[in-house]
Amino acid sequence: MNSREPGVGSNDFSSSPSLAFSSVPDWGEPLTEHELEAIDAIEATFLSASTTSISSSIKEQDSSAQDDQASKRPCRRLPSSMLDFFTPFPLSPCKADVKMRYPAIKFGGRISYTRTSVEVEKAARELLRSLEAKRGESGHVAVGFDIEWKPTFRKGVPPGKAAVMQLCADIGQCYVMHIFHSGIPPSLRLLLRDSTLVKVGVGIDNDCVKVFKDYNVSVQGVGDLSCLANQKLGGEPRNWSLKALTEMLVSKELPKPNKIRLGNWEVKSLSKQQLQYAATDAFASWQLHQVLKELADTDNSARNETSEEVKAAVPP
Repeated sequence: MNSREPGVGSNDFSSSPSLAFSSVPDWGEPLTEHELEAIDAIEATFLSASTTSISSSIKEQDSSAQDDQASKRPCRRLPSSMLDFFTPFPLSPCKADVKMRYPAIKFGGRISYTRTSVEVEKAARELLRSLEAKRGESGHVAVGFDIEWKPTFRKGVPPGKAAVMQLCADIGQCYVMHIFHSGIPPSLRLLLRDSTLVKVGVGIDNDCVKVFKDYNVSVQGVGDLSCLANQKLGGEPRNWSLKALTEMLVSKELPKPNKIRLGNWEVKSLSKQQLQYAATDAFASWQLHQVLKELADTDNSARNETSEEVKAAVPP
């Protein structure tokens, strides 16, 4: 490293190739058409687009006056270094892929962490009472649902059992259950099997399959947010991720640090970072469901439903 590098307040420009004037062409030669077009392009970009409107007659006078001046001005050749600097300048929008940064979504309520069978049973009963109180006229209530497990990075080695289950049904409290140690006690089993308690999430069908495979518990009453988003948002159907939906619906970024996401969820006790990650995922699922359910179905969805009704009404 040099002892002194050019920076703010430095006048060392020798390292800038675009400002080097080592070879200066004949300044007396006339400008080429390419050079004139380059100059016009440079000037045009710096003209204000919000100038006051002028009458057409004045515009014509100004235009003719500019033409007279242009015909009289001497044509001098610009240094090649300056032309090289401006030649690549396009009059088209910048094509750089600039991603907007959103503030991170974070669950700010109470995280109820349980790891023994007795603790999980007690937490599940508490959650069941809370969900019963939230039932609306439909008799259904949504709860954000997600699971975590220890991944494997060796070929032929299956991933670990579902180690953590998180459930969230409001902004105040999220339940993080370390089922790798506790198993699935009766009250949690009852909650999972109750189809009126709609477990919502992205890719939730795969999570339910894993829970059944690992613990022989069938999760009933599930709602995939990706499918619901396609129904509500319209357009070409997309395979939405939880992260993408969070950005789309609430303009927040869902942090997914690999150090935590791909970490060891089978540890004796979860870290504060793991608890926050797990709770935020379940909370995001619940919150996005609340947003989506308030949106009207798209015209495409309505037409599809009408088409199905007509088909059902037509006798075979």
